[in-house]
Amino acid sequence: MKKLFNSYIDTFEYHSNSIENCIHVSGWCYFKNGKNVEYVVECNEEVKHYDILKVDRPDVDVQFQLNTKQNQFGFYIKVKLDQKNSLTDFVLKAKCENEIQEILRLNKSQIKKRENNSIFYYSIDEFKTNDNMCFVTGYVFAEGSDAPIEIEVLDYQKKHIEAKVDRIVRKDVMKVYKADNQNEKIGFRAEFSAKEKNPYYLRFKLGQEELEVPAEITLSFSQLTKSYIKSVNPERMKNAIRYLRKNGVRRFIHRVKLGPMDEIKLTYDEWFKFMSPDEKELENQKSEKFKYEPKISLIVATYNTPKKYLEEMIKSVLAQTYSNWELCIADGSTNEDVKKYIEKNIQENRIKFKKLDKNYGIADNMNAAYEMTSGEFVGFFDHDDLLTPNALYEVVKKLQDRKIEMVYSDEDKFDTDTKKFTEPHFKPDFSIDLLRSVNYICHFLIVKKSLIEKVGAFNKKYDGAQDYDFTLRAIEKLENDQIAHIPMILYHWRMHSSSTAANPESKLYAFEAGQRAIEDHLKRQQVHAQVKMSKNLGMYDVFYKIADDPFVSIIIPNKDHIEDLSRAIESIQEKSTYRNFEFIVVENNSVEPETFKYYEEVQKKYKNVKVVIWKEEFNYSAINNYGETFAQGDYILLLNNDTEMIEPRSIEDMLGICQRKDVGAVGARLYYEDDTIQHAGVIIGLGGTAGHAFLNIPKEQGGYFNRIFAKQDVSAVTAACLMVKKTVFEEVGGLFEGLKVAFNDIDFCLKIREAGYLIVYDPQAEFYHYESKSRGMEDTPEKVARFNREIETLTNRWDQIFDKGDPYYNPNLSLLMDSYTIKMPEEMKVEQSKKMEKKKQKANN
Repeated sequence: MKKLFNSYIDTFEYHSNSIENCIHVSGWCYFKNGKNVEYVVECNEEVKHYDILKVDRPDVDVQFQLNTKQNQFGFYIKVKLDQKNSLTDFVLKAKCENEIQEILRLNKSQIKKRENNSIFYYSIDEFKTNDNMCFVTGYVFAEGSDAPIEIEVLDYQKKHIEAKVDRIVRKDVMKVYKADNQNEKIGFRAEFSAKEKNPYYLRFKLGQEELEVPAEITLSFSQLTKSYIKSVNPERMKNAIRYLRKNGVRRFIHRVKLGPMDEIKLTYDEWFKFMSPDEKELENQKSEKFKYEPKISLIVATYNTPKKYLEEMIKSVLAQTYSNWELCIADGSTNEDVKKYIEKNIQENRIKFKKLDKNYGIADNMNAAYEMTSGEFVGFFDHDDLLTPNALYEVVKKLQDRKIEMVYSDEDKFDTDTKKFTEPHFKPDFSIDLLRSVNYICHFLIVKKSLIEKVGAFNKKYDGAQDYDFTLRAIEKLENDQIAHIPMILYHWRMHSSSTAANPESKLYAFEAGQRAIEDHLKRQQVHAQVKMSKNLGMYDVFYKIADDPFVSIIIPNKDHIEDLSRAIESIQEKSTYRNFEFIVVENNSVEPETFKYYEEVQKKYKNVKVVIWKEEFNYSAINNYGETFAQGDYILLLNNDTEMIEPRSIEDMLGICQRKDVGAVGARLYYEDDTIQHAGVIIGLGGTAGHAFLNIPKEQGGYFNRIFAKQDVSAVTAACLMVKKTVFEEVGGLFEGLKVAFNDIDFCLKIREAGYLIVYDPQAEFYHYESKSRGMEDTPEKVARFNREIETLTNRWDQIFDKGDPYYNPNLSLLMDSYTIKMPEEMKVEQSKKMEKKKQKANN
């Protein structure tokens, strides 16, 4: 018989306990030529009523080349049974166009294997380890009970472990299971101290009911993983399992899409050694002659420095492949050990040493070292740290551009216990907003001596943050093109028990000094702002004060979905601390009568809401441009209808930033409804075109070097919540209408940056973004074709930026994996191949 239906069953669950007797089935099915189907459920040879949730499955559409406009092939079916009857036979049938076909049949013994007598529904979505910490994410609930379920973490001996357990909303799960519970906080995130190799368990408890389950990922993410497993050899399988355990399901699934890469197993220590220049390259560097070869003076303040650390620090300077340097050491030690070591062991005329009569503090000790310098440039060096042998070579290579007066590099840490390099800090190019949030420049910093003479050396007032204060004073006298970043690890910050690197709280006074340094910097710049220490030590929140009381026009495109629109408007009307605003709702092609009724009601309820009509086809750019013509405000807030304000100060904070003369636009921190990151800035090139940074990271986590929590300059932000000066909007010509749906906000931001303004990501402005519900997915051949055209349009319009890379995203970080993961050698090879191919094409043209 010819097969008319194609189908796959992902899950079958039978729950039989004192509370419920029900079945859950999920999977996908379609009729020939891609038509949607209906279903018939038979239990114990009797047709049963069921609840169903149909979902889009564009993966099925693409895999089987169906090219349909409707692709709700996915289904979640729930069948409630009489509590008295046990299930002995189950049949699921699909029907369409008078045709019917069985797609699942289970007998009593097969059902028995899938029976769950527990009251708990649960899933472990992520289990990962990081720095001796374990993170377990998932959900658990009991049908019909709103009481929170107790969650306890157990070790391999089933003994209690102290753990922090956060509850999160999981509407997605409630929707799938058609659960009747009122409590939507069924998700959890557990965090506890642990050793990676040991197994752990979770104990769920509700009243007298208990269930213990392994803290392992529930492997139910179907075909994608299965196809990968079939394709890999045993060695790659080990790497894949290790990666899965370390990084969690979401990253693993994303990683699978890239195909097998053996380099997945490189640790950072291995990566650094792989990327470092070999002996031959270092020898070549020694013989290279630059047109400009300035002397670089390295200044160090020693203080009771352990002999081993002192010796290794000096050796790292002696190993430099660039030879025109001097090392100036000022010793404020309370003993003679440093002096004796240098007098006995160092016979190098490029090393200058001065024993101070007392310890004057870090700032004045460094100033004493600075007074010994004779070089054109000065490099700042801590007494127990290390330089890579190519550090000064790379600096001088960059200084061939003679306008440069400040250079900084990337850095990592050297763990004295494990003898391994760790925690690489791959930094962005110069970002004034990030620098006002954290001293990200830090090491290795080299500055022109004439600039130091102009701004002054270190100030004792900021001891502990003297370098932060100096950096802020220095950049005030420089243009951006005079500040250069070398995206290479050239400096190793030694991490031991007494170092700030290992124990930030050991130098709390330094962070307080950092706050004063930022405050004084802002005063010198005549910027009115309040600086607060962040809960993350060493980071700061700067709140810019609003001048006058400017009017803000909030433009919201809308098609039906009035529940979303109402929530967006009401959340701002009710919560916002800033009150001088208007809403301009741009109605476009709604079809539901309730929508127009709502428009009338909301305009009557609020005098600051105006609805205008867009009569043409959907074009996000044109709709927003049209809305802007009605705006009375000096500032425009582009806002999606599927957003909801969380932080009352959001508009106030965005406006304070946007009022700065150097800023063109500001974006917010956005969350999915499960409190994971939906937007924290956009990275050009991520995923091939442009992607959101830190996607799916839990709300309370800061991501790479806590960047999620830091105000910073970025290349672009999403227009789901974007504030822009009206003058800037008009200066750049609004949004480009050739990009109807996708990437118009990216293009808009790049135009603003091209005009000389900054784009700032503001983490203190917080909204939920429930993600383009009203527009739908790119799930038809027509939409896919249009999407691909818009990718081509964007990359052609900004080909130089795509070629050079995002200046705010370090080139050592991956564009294929999740953001802020290290770029592996295989990806570098692919990138290099693409660049060569592009050069050939240009040459041929």
